[in-house]
Amino acid sequence: MNIVAVAACTAGIAHTYIAKEKLIKGAKARGHEIKVETQGTIGTENELSREEIRAADVVIVAADIKIGGEERFKGKRIIRVKTETVIKAPIKFIEKVEQSLGVSS
Repeated sequence: MNIVAVAACTAGIAHTYIAKEKLIKGAKARGHEIKVETQGTIGTENELSREEIRAADVVIVAADIKIGGEERFKGKRIIRVKTETVIKAPIKFIEKVEQSLGVSS
């Protein structure tokens, strides 16, 4: 599965980047490709390209705030969760995404 994601927390510091690392860990552990954009206090990093979004099977928004640029994902399957969800159990979260999409790793 090809995944793109955006991570953002209220403070835009720790949880944003922890969520990014956990999403990568969970996706890789389940054999998926993933790219994670962060929207933190220092701005947007690792910004998703139009091509990456187009090629994605699913968009994960792991955020505690409204993210910027969500209109880029129009027409894509979007799964929204709090950063806490992916931080606590990244592999289990990715397994739930797989189940919701009917995908196996």
